[in-house]
Amino acid sequence: MTKIYLKKGRDESVRRFHPWIFSGAVAQVAGTPNEGDIVAVYSAEGEYLASGHWQIGSIAVRILSFSGDPLSSSFWEEALRAAFDARRAARLTDSALTNCYRLVHGEGDGLPGLIIDYYDGVCVLQAHSVGMFRAKKQICAALQSVYGGALKAVYDKSSGTAPFKAGLDLVDGYLWTADSFDAGEMTVLENGHKFLVNWTEGQKTGFFLDQRENRALVERYACGRNVLNLFCYTGGFSVYALGGGAIHVDSVDSSAKAMAMVDRNISLNGFAPGMHTSSCADAIEFLSSVEDGKYDLLIVDPPAFAKHRGALKNALRAYQRLNARAIEKVASGGLIFTFSCSQVVDKEAFALAVFSAAAQTGRRVRILDRLCQPADHAVNIYHPEGEYLKGLLLYVE
Repeated sequence: MTKIYLKKGRDESVRRFHPWIFSGAVAQVAGTPNEGDIVAVYSAEGEYLASGHWQIGSIAVRILSFSGDPLSSSFWEEALRAAFDARRAARLTDSALTNCYRLVHGEGDGLPGLIIDYYDGVCVLQAHSVGMFRAKKQICAALQSVYGGALKAVYDKSSGTAPFKAGLDLVDGYLWTADSFDAGEMTVLENGHKFLVNWTEGQKTGFFLDQRENRALVERYACGRNVLNLFCYTGGFSVYALGGGAIHVDSVDSSAKAMAMVDRNISLNGFAPGMHTSSCADAIEFLSSVEDGKYDLLIVDPPAFAKHRGALKNALRAYQRLNARAIEKVASGGLIFTFSCSQVVDKEAFALAVFSAAAQTGRRVRILDRLCQPADHAVNIYHPEGEYLKGLLLYVE
């Protein structure tokens, strides 16, 4: 195994169990590792610190273990069982009302660069690093051991997430299927609501599981309200709002495929067509065109405005403009659920952008709740950067 020696005084973060070794901290590479190889990390004095995947870039090593051996035959099964046990503790693995959840959330589960979402027996894997991409077969075998006969299939959807490198076969497809598995669309349950999931053609792994608890909160507040769901994707918030007794819901997204799925999800849950309207349109332009006070519950859940620190300033301006428009448009006594999924935008910066938006409108605004990602999108206490989803529930006079 290649040994990575750190510069003197640059081992503080790894001693605090942070899972990244930055390239600037590396003093010497004793060996010639290929990207994705397991390497051992040592202090300048030669003390073993951790092991992880070697990669080219600003992050040189993604830590997999601070004590064990990631090359051992039992490593992947033990890691996935630990992730499963955490979901079982969160009461997600044996729920009669929910049969989809995130099994592995990268650094939050001690497996940087790996995402695995579980849909009623189907695990959809996304590798975000070369090391995780090259470990797909071991991960698939470990999933079979963890789930046993409950596992129906393992699908690799890493073509859009794994770094493009020569020699990597970045083609999505099934790594394993049970003999009885019928590939295609699936209907899953989330808090008793039904949703169609298509992991081969949909965004991410097919469904945005990270808004499960926030969707349930919308259901709690929706009774008797006219609802506008912006950037709705396949209509998760819309289904919950109708389930909570909303008078009417308008769903808006620029994707025609997503809007077709919204209509199917609304029908799947038995809601009358007249209770819901789909609009395939630019969400910001749609919001600008509606009359003031038409809606008294707005959901503002845009895609990430900033995917790297260089885009942070423009992203904060965009969040301010969008939220100012929402606050201007919502009815008196109305509610706004507003979110940011941009990891580089922390919760303080997002709250400041929304504060600035409110001040711009001159309306009185209260924060009723601060929102975040659910338990299956775990945050490693030593890696606070993993807390990417943040939101506010606003009451506007």
